[in-house]
Formats: sequence, C-alpha cells, structure tokens
Amino acid sequence: MTPQPLGPSRWDLDPASWPAQDLVGAGADLDPETVVAAYRVGAFPMPDDGDLLWWSPMRRGVLHPAALRVTRSLRKSGRRYETTVDRAFEDVVDACADPTRPGGWIDEEIRDAYVRLHRLGWAHSVETWDAEGRLVGGLYGLNVGGLFAGESMFHHATDASKVALMALCELMGGAAAGPGRLVDVQWQTPHLASLGVVEWPRAQYLAALPDLVDAPRPALWA
Repeated sequence: MTPQPLGPSRWDLDPASWPAQDLVGAGADLDPETVVAAYRVGAFPMPDDGDLLWWSPMRRGVLHPAALRVTRSLRKSGRRYETTVDRAFEDVVDACADPTRPGGWIDEEIRDAYVRLHRLGWAHSVETWDAEGRLVGGLYGLNVGGLFAGESMFHHATDASKVALMALCELMGGAAAGPGRLVDVQWQTPHLASLGVVEWPRAQYLAALPDLVDAPRPALWA
C-alpha cells in the first residue's frame, strides 16, 4: 500500500537543538504529519506517566537486514510458523500493549495514532501464526523510504517474534539488501544484540537518515 502524502509538521523538529541525552522533547501531538516528520529527523514518541515525550537515543540500536543472525533452531521455527504482513495490525498493537507486560508504554493515544498511520499506509505489521491459525507473535513499526522504524514486538510462543523479525528482514531485502535499508530498533538489548543488532552513535544515525528515508520503499509498500 503506497502511503498517502502528508503535509509538513507545524512543530519545530530540529536535531541541532536537542540535548545530549536520549530524551529530546516533550509535548506536541501525534498527528500523522508530526510523527512521520519526527522519524525523518531521528525522533520517536514514547509517553511516560501520561506525558508525551520524544526520544532520540544517544546510542541507537540498528539492524541491517543482511546482518540478522539466523540460527539453525530459528530456521526450524521459521518453518513451523506462517508469517503475514498487515493482516492483523491492530491485533499486533494490542498484544504489544498488553498492560501485564513489564515496561509497557503503549497507551490509547499511541495506539490510535499508529492505527491511523496504518490506514494511511505508513505503519505496518508482520504477524506470526501457529499451525492452528492463532496469532502467536508479531511486530509493528513505521516505514519511511528504506527505513523501518520498529516500535514493539511480542510473542506467545517460542521464537514467534524472532520469526516475525526474520520475515521483516527478508521483506527489506534480506541478504541482498543494500546500504539504503535499515531496521531501527531504538535501543539495543542483549536479546537484540544476539540477533545482530548493533549500536550507532546518534550522530552516525542522523547522518545516515537523509539517504535512508529518501531511498525506495520495499516493493510490498511502494
């Protein structure tokens, strides 16, 4: 689905004014124009205790699609599940927003904002289904050019979220992906590092963004 054109944001999104810390702003809104403009310059929204906050990590977790580490057991899991794209976007967001998950941050405003972005063709999901047709894993995020900015992922079965990430990397070009493709995971964790996620300094990430967001989109979303 080709994303619908958006107008300019009415907010000042200038990385030159950002402090040398992960938290770079507060307030503004979650209009589609604002959210997409923020991703284009390296920021993303994540609320805390009801406040709308904007983040641009000093150490950004990123994954080149060709760098995903696929173990033998993960390949086996990939054959056990079915993956789809954009079949159950709202279900994936709701599973990621489960309030019983530790560190949950996806509130109703965030949910509504990304559902709207999905309907406009900017936000996408990858789903993992078991043999009985149950949704057991998935991820969602925003696609801008050659960048997929991952927001959250979940699993209810072994390796189900990893299989979704594997499918996303294939969609982004897999082993043949060039320099104009990148998956942004916000922050690196030990789990994500084991899959091939590395850290870039903020300056490196911001320097790479113009070429990434202006690169051709993956064919499925072009």
